[in-house]
Amino acid sequence: MYAPRIAAAVALSTVFLAAGCSHPQARAAADTTVTLEFGGLQRQYIIHYPADRPSGKLPAVLAFHGGGGSARNMASAFGFDQLSDANGFIAVYPDGYERSWNDGRGDDTNAGAAGIDDVGFVAAVIDRIIANDGVDPARVYATGMSNGGMFTEHLGCHLSNKLAAIAPVAGPLPQTDQSACTPSHPLPVLEIHGTADPIVPYDGGVVRVTSGHRGPGSSPVLSVDATQQLWRRQNACDAATTTQLPQRADDGTSVTVQSSDCAGGAKVQLYVVTNGGHTWPDGSQYLPQALVGKVTHQFDGSAVIWQFLSQFHT
Repeated sequence: MYAPRIAAAVALSTVFLAAGCSHPQARAAADTTVTLEFGGLQRQYIIHYPADRPSGKLPAVLAFHGGGGSARNMASAFGFDQLSDANGFIAVYPDGYERSWNDGRGDDTNAGAAGIDDVGFVAAVIDRIIANDGVDPARVYATGMSNGGMFTEHLGCHLSNKLAAIAPVAGPLPQTDQSACTPSHPLPVLEIHGTADPIVPYDGGVVRVTSGHRGPGSSPVLSVDATQQLWRRQNACDAATTTQLPQRADDGTSVTVQSSDCAGGAKVQLYVVTNGGHTWPDGSQYLPQALVGKVTHQFDGSAVIWQFLSQFHT
């Protein structure tokens, strides 16, 4: 039986699993919604071009919404359009099936229960933006939160041939991927996770509120530490070094960064947000702490993600 606060969180999952509601911004008039037929379905994604588009082929960041969310939620909530304009990359926001992603956990999500081939859909999106939008195939990146974060991990295992690096937030690797994670190259990975996340446990186990309104989860995720160990092993990494971020806000959180250098110039990095919740770093406290935990303001999650991703190419 759910505790009362978790039951309340289920009712509000459309709101809080969609996005952390950080960096509110107006939509750019030039943004385009693209429809792509895949797997017998009409799938969509939003694409944002930088305001002053540089010449030549550009990197692209695919950003995946959380369960109950949408591409538009993701585009308006996390500030990647602003980063795109400032840094000259293309931001792409795919829409999940019935507001969810098949992240490998089976019927814990609507997309998983329906057997949706989301890996194939993302591969088709990448092929299309490379062919039609001037995207550099060597600089395609993925990030996401919650169900979108777990899906980002899943893509790292099963679509690494099309990705240069990944950055999941509040989304460890689904346990079902543990023995089937076979990236084709050393894949740089940045993870961000709060130790007090009440939804996706830092120490692993069943996700306490699942995406897509399917109730309690049944398929566990690895702990954050076990996920890091898997990526370090896959990437033949050195031992991790640990540093503490300087405090820049009195918000009850602190941040430790673990970093490993790996084969082929890859890196595996983890931002441990001590006392942080199921939230986006430097975002808003979009629901009470009793439901989702604390937001850290010790660093800007979106900026750190782009800074990490942009170092790498295939």
